Amino acid sequence: MRLDKFVCKSTELSRMQARASIAAGDVSVNGEIVQDESKQVHENNHVVLNEQTLIARPFRYLMLHKPINTLSSNVDGDHPSIFNHIDIDNPEELHIVGRLDADTTGLVLITDDGRWSFDIIRPKKQCQKTYRVSLRDPINDSVIDRFLQGLQLQGEASLTLPAFLSPMNEREVLLTITEGRYHQVKRMFATVGNRVQSLHRQQVGEVRLDVPLGEWRYLTIDEIVSFRPSNKG
Repeated sequence: MRLDKFVCKSTELSRMQARASIAAGDVSVNGEIVQDESKQVHENNHVVLNEQTLIARPFRYLMLHKPINTLSSNVDGDHPSIFNHIDIDNPEELHIVGRLDADTTGLVLITDDGRWSFDIIRPKKQCQKTYRVSLRDPINDSVIDRFLQGLQLQGEASLTLPAFLSPMNEREVLLTITEGRYHQVKRMFATVGNRVQSLHRQQVGEVRLDVPLGEWRYLTIDEIVSFRPSNKG
């Protein structure tokens, strides 16, 4: 992680205070003064601030059941931030892994481990995400085939990757995709002449939402490591 973030994660300093300490030459990495706040450091580096060895707090990994009309953001905006539902120390260190629209509910992953979140969202990962989708019009088998073959979204150069539709009833389906294009689910159904009425994400990778609306919990070790590159291609 960046040196300024490491200092924050090892102390009670704000990001601005950490950067000031680094610029002043108060921080060394493996015995050498470092004044570049963006320098990448790792867990096995020896980082010292004013003669005190720094040890970063353990990374945290959470799931949250996002309510409707909340923002996948660390701060409030037109709607309240989902972080209003999380009572935790140093929430400013956390970030959201794969945002949901304000009107979408369901599973949100939250962490302060940038490498872990990158392993989930990087396109090569093709991490599966499953949504429960309520639709304006009934679905038919031809749409299932079109989703599987890939769709040409407006303004996109390439087809979507194969997506898997499993009807629950005539106007409600489970959709599994492996991409994260802008408003992808809504645009996919618009392309086939339908309209999403409500959207709920219930699973990412092997992690399934299992907490009540507006509540959160820490992920288990098995859930955390399920996203590691050594476990998934």
